[in-house]
Amino acid sequence: MQEANVKRWARESHVSAAMLESVRGLNHRFLDLIGAAPRAWNSCGFARLPPDVQLRIAPLTPAQKKSAANCPYALFDLKFHDDSHWRTRLHPDSSWNVADAPPLDDTRVDFARMALFFAWHVASVDKLAARLLLGMNDVTVAAFRALTIDCLAGLAATEAAHLSARWSDCPTYWSALTRAATRSNSAQLRRAQLQGLQLTAAAHLG
Repeated sequence: MQEANVKRWARESHVSAAMLESVRGLNHRFLDLIGAAPRAWNSCGFARLPPDVQLRIAPLTPAQKKSAANCPYALFDLKFHDDSHWRTRLHPDSSWNVADAPPLDDTRVDFARMALFFAWHVASVDKLAARLLLGMNDVTVAAFRALTIDCLAGLAATEAAHLSARWSDCPTYWSALTRAATRSNSAQLRRAQLQGLQLTAAAHLG
C-alpha cells in the first residue's frame, strides 16, 4: 500500500521530461563534486555523508555515476526543505551578504548557482514538481517565485556553504544507491530510487 501511494503521488506531480533530465544532470555533477575530493566534504562540514559512502562514490566510473544520478529527484540539497531558513534568507530586511559567506572553492559555488537557478525555475513553473524534485514546501516555493533572476548569483555565494547530500542522515539509502550503481543492478537501483521517493513522500504525506 505504501509503495502504491508513493507511485501515485509521483505520477500526480506531472514532472516534465525536461525537468527530470535537468535534475539528473545536476545529480551527476553533484556526484562528481563529491567524488573529486570525498574526504574534504566532511572536514568542511558540508555533505555529512558517512565516510564509507563518500569513498564509494569516488571510484564510480562515469557510467556508474550516471546510473546513480538517474533518479526522479535531486540527490543534493540547499536546505530546500527548511522554510524558516529561506524565510529569513529572503526577507527584504535580511542583513546577509557575500562577506558573510565562508571561503569556498569555485566548483562548489558554481554548482550552487546552477542548483539555485534550477530551483527558481521549477518553483516558478510547477509547485508540485518543486515538492517532488527538491523537497520544497509551499512557503519556500512562494519565496523562490518572488525572486528575480538577478538575485541568484549573490545567493550562490552565500548558500553554497549549505550544499549537502539529500537524506545525509539516511546512510542505508546512499549505501543502497551506490551499491546498485557499482553492480549495474537495475532491480536494486529501482528499489533504491523507490526508497528516495518514500523519503520524499513521507515528508509531504506524513
